[in-house]
Amino acid sequence: MAVIGELIKKAIDVYGFVTSEPDPAKAQREVLQNLLTKARLTAFGKKHNFTELLRSDDIVAAFQQEVPVHDYDKLHTDWWHYLLEGHQNVTWPGGQRYFALNSGTTSTSKAIPVTDDMIDAIRKSGIQQVMSLKNFDLPSDFFQKQILMLGSSINLIEKDDHEEGEISGISAANIPAWFRGYYKPGIEIASLTDWDEKVHQIAKEAPTWDIGSLSGIPSWIEMMLKEVVRYNRLSTIHDIWPNLHVYTSGGVAFEPYRKSLETLLARPLTYIDTYLTSEGYLATQKRPDTSSMALIVDNGIFFEFVPFVDENMDDEGRVKPDATVLSLEQAEENVDYVLLISTVSGTWRYMIGDTVMLTDKQRAEIKITGRTKHFLNVVGEQLSVHQMNKAMQTMQKRFDVEIKEFVVSAIRKDGEHINKWYIGANKEVDGAEMAAALDSELCDNNKNYKVARSKSLKGVEAEVIPVEKFYRWSEEFKKLGGQAKIPRVMKEEDFLGFEQYIQSLPYS
Repeated sequence: MAVIGELIKKAIDVYGFVTSEPDPAKAQREVLQNLLTKARLTAFGKKHNFTELLRSDDIVAAFQQEVPVHDYDKLHTDWWHYLLEGHQNVTWPGGQRYFALNSGTTSTSKAIPVTDDMIDAIRKSGIQQVMSLKNFDLPSDFFQKQILMLGSSINLIEKDDHEEGEISGISAANIPAWFRGYYKPGIEIASLTDWDEKVHQIAKEAPTWDIGSLSGIPSWIEMMLKEVVRYNRLSTIHDIWPNLHVYTSGGVAFEPYRKSLETLLARPLTYIDTYLTSEGYLATQKRPDTSSMALIVDNGIFFEFVPFVDENMDDEGRVKPDATVLSLEQAEENVDYVLLISTVSGTWRYMIGDTVMLTDKQRAEIKITGRTKHFLNVVGEQLSVHQMNKAMQTMQKRFDVEIKEFVVSAIRKDGEHINKWYIGANKEVDGAEMAAALDSELCDNNKNYKVARSKSLKGVEAEVIPVEKFYRWSEEFKKLGGQAKIPRVMKEEDFLGFEQYIQSLPYS
């Protein structure tokens, strides 16, 4: 279709032109060269001889040999704590205006630097995502409609020399002036820190908006839509937003939420996955005939891939110092990899914690398959979150139930290990029947799990509970709304604490 919407026109005006898709391998080498060039005089660049690396015949191999792999704890301990103390030119030129706070699916809070160059890169990646909408079958006036971005508060925490908040709040606080007429819920509502009040205000203002697309984590988008429908006494959200056509998902896999979300719609939406993290905007779905996302290979992020096998990982889920590490050019399709990134925020060979699979190398398209620490392998199960999500989709069909959240752990019972599941659903299901069906499904689709069930994994149990209990736990122990996520895998100690809290709640 013709790209005639005002939003696309203004995006093209700001950035000058629409580029063709780059060659991924060539673009990645150029990104790495630019990263090393810009950071060569920082403390990190001097420590790791960036100036010398730039003279290498094979800049990628030289970089991998000289710079160690980092996780958050290592980067923070060795380098980033200086930024929080006000030092400059540590891992990236200049000082820091922002830190993204992220507890993700763990209990440990992280403060991740967000440089001005990263804010600019996120904007450009956002424009790439908007421009790719021309590939989807959308009405010609779609691009003139408003975009509701449900994220964290843009009312950031002020420190002596910087501000802190979640990445969605930092990004929203820095949206271009030309975009603000399209952006909802608007600055005032987006500044609210109380989740319930924010959703209430959105519900009140909803009749005055003409929303064309939604953006946010699925569970919180669904909760918001339910409140808009309830408050305004609607049958579906399309009664009030008839031009709503697109939902841009991110943060977690969307498929487990599709069935329940569509009960709030008069018609299905165009669903587009994105991969925006506290460390950067990594990938976005650019075409309608796939659910995979294209890595943004030409915009300030260099990607590396570690085969997700036991010999490359330690007991804490970290990449070992001697692990095999591949560039995008070397990586293969349909293999689970731990993703490493180096970015314009001064992250260097940084283990973001996600596992991904290349589904189309020529297009640099990926799927997120899980988390390195949310990979269940206590007694040889070798279950990825990707496999768990697929199994839950099968359970939804088999039991005619909506499953929105779940968590699993390997726990000891009577001296033996079992897998215990809590599954958040919209109606009662017999736990024993669910456990048996889930066990059979996983055995059929994961040979390692099947072997474990014949040896060290002595049983499987499941309890199906109202999904609201998951959100009560999240509100009590983590936070509600914004970027908060429910973990899929817990260590035994954390799981038993979760279980104790869940069992203390009334059933409904």
